[in-house]
Formats: sequence, C-alpha cells, structure tokens
Amino acid sequence: MANIDQRRSNFKRPALLAVTALGAFTLTLSGCMSQGWGGWGMHGYGNGGAAGMPGYGSGAAGPGQIGMGYSDQQFIVMMIPHHDGAIAMADLALTRAQRPEVKELAKSIKASQTRENAQMRTWYRQWFGTDVPAWGIGSGHGMGMGQGMPGMGTSLEALKNAPDFDRTFIEQMIPHHRMGVMMASHAEGNTRHPQLRELEAAMVRVQSQEIEQMARWYRQWFGGSGS
Repeated sequence: MANIDQRRSNFKRPALLAVTALGAFTLTLSGCMSQGWGGWGMHGYGNGGAAGMPGYGSGAAGPGQIGMGYSDQQFIVMMIPHHDGAIAMADLALTRAQRPEVKELAKSIKASQTRENAQMRTWYRQWFGTDVPAWGIGSGHGMGMGQGMPGMGTSLEALKNAPDFDRTFIEQMIPHHRMGVMMASHAEGNTRHPQLRELEAAMVRVQSQEIEQMARWYRQWFGGSGS
C-alpha cells in the first residue's frame, strides 16, 4: 500500500510542476503583451530586451507596447525552443527506452515537432523578414528544457541518468506537453495568421492525445490511478 501511495505521489509531482509553469507562463505572456519585449531582458536580451530585433519594442501599439500583429512573432520565438526540448527528449528515448510503445511515441513526437519547427521558421522569414532569433537550449535562456521558465519539471541530464528511463520520460514529457498545450491555447485568440492558428489548434489536439496516452501507460505500467 505504501508503494502505491508513493507511486501516486510521484505521478502527481510532474502535474503540480506543470500547473506552476502554466501560471508562470500566463503571467509572463501577459506582461509581454502589456509591456513589450523589453520585459524579457532578464531572459537573455540584456537591458534593451529585443529592441534590436525587427518588429519588437515598437509597432502598431506604439513604443514599448506590443501590437496584436506581434503575438505571432512572439509565439514562434518561444515555441521553437520548447519543441527543441521535446525533440531532445525523444532522441534519448529512441535509444534508451525499453518499451516499443515509448519508442514509437518518441519517433512521432520528433517527426511532428521537427516538421512544425521547420514550418514556423519558414513562416517567420516570410512574415517578418528575418530568421527566428536564437533563443533556445544552447543559449541557456530558452524554454525547451525549463531553463527560462520555473516549474517546467524537465531535465535532460536527469533523463539521461534515469534508472527507469520509461517512467522518467513519461513523468517529464507529460508536464512538458501540458506547457505546450497551454502556450498554443493561449496564443490562438491573438493569432493574426490563419495558418499559424491552424497549427496551434493541431498542437493542442495532438499533444493532448499524447498526454492521455502517456497517462494510461503510466497507470498500466507503474501502478496508481494517476488521479
């Protein structure tokens, strides 16, 4: 009985981390929408924020404000490194996962999110006239593995060294996906480009399905109700 209780506690922990992350993201995104990208200076752009990047720090809403048209720009800059985090985790699963179901899921995540990243980069160049700025895992300021947001609950190093890879992979990927779903859901209402809005809806649908699948596997393989 004690082991089951412990397993339940372990499964709940990533969910709690995800809730923390969702709250942090909502507050941060709201701050960006009202204050402009300058508020992100602490996350790697320096005191000037992203003022040196085309389209940031000024626009339809005036200096220091972020216009509705720039929410698409902001979403792409944040979602690509988040996808990069899932892709890195999936790469590990392709070699370390014990169960074929986990490997198949990892293959699907890597394929879909690599394709989505390529599409978002293409749109960014078409719509905003420049490449997506580097703000990812390598910079230490991205959201891919929780480096730029508190409470992401994901750590590539911990996953590499996990004694039970499949279990740790699920415990990390579920909150990571929940953050992705929240980001896409939040952005849909402000998205100007219908192509991007369709992609955001697909992200919500696919990643929600993957969360449900991983939750079922967790209950089946590791015990506990998962509630």
